[in-house]
Amino acid sequence: MANQPLWEAGVGVAAVDFPAYRGSDQRQSYVLPIPYFVYRGKFLKIEREKIRGLLLKSDKAELDISINGTVPVKSSDNQARSGMPDLDPTLEIGPSLNLSLFKSATGDQKLDLRLPLRPVFASNFSSIKNVGWIFQPQLNLDMRHISGLPGWNLGLLAGPIFADARYHQYFYGVDPQYATSSRPAYQARGGYAGVQFISALSKRFPDYWVGAFVKFDTLKGAVFADSPLVRSKTNVSTGFAISRIFGKSQKMVKDDE
Repeated sequence: MANQPLWEAGVGVAAVDFPAYRGSDQRQSYVLPIPYFVYRGKFLKIEREKIRGLLLKSDKAELDISINGTVPVKSSDNQARSGMPDLDPTLEIGPSLNLSLFKSATGDQKLDLRLPLRPVFASNFSSIKNVGWIFQPQLNLDMRHISGLPGWNLGLLAGPIFADARYHQYFYGVDPQYATSSRPAYQARGGYAGVQFISALSKRFPDYWVGAFVKFDTLKGAVFADSPLVRSKTNVSTGFAISRIFGKSQKMVKDDE
C-alpha cells in the first residue's frame, strides 16, 4: 500500500456524450469544467468518480454509501417524449455491500462484487419526490499498472439492473392523457432493466490526471422494453476528462484502494 496525500485538489474539463435516457435514440453532449478533488480519509473517501462513506470495513467486505443519478431531459427536445412532462434530474443514494472476491499480493488487481440498493429521488429544485428504488449488482475488476502501460489504471464493471414499477413508470410510462396515435398509453412493471458494461482507463501524472470511459447499455429482455418511449435497445456512452492538480496535503496516508 503506497503512501498518498490525504487530499488533492485541482480543476479540469470533461467531454461526455450519452443517450438522453436509457433507451432513447437521441443524445446529449456536454463539454464542461469539472473540479478534481480526492480525499483519502479513514471513513470518508472522495474519488474522481464517486463519494464513499465507509460504514463497515473488513478484509473481505465493506459497507459504504453508493451515489448515482441522471441528468434532466426536456421533453420539448425529445421526439419520443414530445408533449409529456420533462424528466427532472434524479439522485440515487443508498447502501452498498461490497465483497472482495480476489486481490493480488501487490494489491494491483482486485475483483469485487458490489451490491448497491438505492432509493431514487427526482427534483425540479422546488420540490423533491421519491420515484422508486434501483438495485444494481456489479462485478468490478480494477487493474493498476496494466501490462505494457506503467502508471495506467483499467477498470472493468458489468452487471444487471433491477428497479421497481415506480422507477420504470417515471422513465418509460405513458399516462392516458399523454397517449397519441403513435404513443399508446403504457404502464410499466418492476423487475429486470437490462445490463451495463463499463470500461474506464486513467493515469495520474505528477501534475495532471487524465481519464476516459466507454459504457455499453442493453435493454434487451427488460420488463419495459416494449414501452413506446424505448426507441433503442442498445446505447453507448463515452467520456474524456483531463484535470490540472494544483494542491495537495502535506499529510500522507496509506492508499489501500
